[in-house]
Amino acid sequence: MKKRLFGNTLVNWYRKLIRHSKYRWVVLLGTLLYFVSPIDISPDVFPVIGWIDDGLVATIAITEVTQMLMERKRRLQTIEKTVGTQNARETVVPDATDTVIDVEAAVIS
Repeated sequence: MKKRLFGNTLVNWYRKLIRHSKYRWVVLLGTLLYFVSPIDISPDVFPVIGWIDDGLVATIAITEVTQMLMERKRRLQTIEKTVGTQNARETVVPDATDTVIDVEAAVIS
């Protein structure tokens, strides 16, 4: 059986929460509060170790938001392509009366 890391489980949990539209803004607000809060997994007073947890949380948050935006962009492009294809199919072919040229009006005096 495959062992899972605790970090991988935490990332998957965060990903599911942020992709759920009902909790998205709460999770993003909580992430921002985690950055400004003095309470951390490892306090920022320790020079390098304290910044690692903030960097990991920021990386995960930015990655997930970017992926959601890219998926939305792809979805909108797909919709635009299908609508454009349907509009091209629905293009009206002009009648014979639309292509008649009035010769008298075209004659230059």
